[in-house]
Amino acid sequence: MKKKEIFEVFFRRKPAMILVALRNSSKNRYGSVLAKEVDCTYSHAVKILQEMEKNKLVTFEKQGRIKTISLTEAGDKVADHIERIKELL
Repeated sequence: MKKKEIFEVFFRRKPAMILVALRNSSKNRYGSVLAKEVDCTYSHAVKILQEMEKNKLVTFEKQGRIKTISLTEAGDKVADHIERIKELL
């Protein structure tokens, strides 16, 4: 089994990659940009992000009409562990 395939056995790809994309960004992100980066629909990305917000992994900040998304300290730790596990697989 390829590394990429085994990673997806243990983790749901899109939520994990959203966290990693946020971690690898130097600035706060928009939901639409994250959705494109991880190749999912905007509505699916929003559902994932709302669940992450409930679990205190991300925060939303409204700037005019736009909401930006950033990792919390807990979200950053989870994203770091995801990246490390992915490297091991």
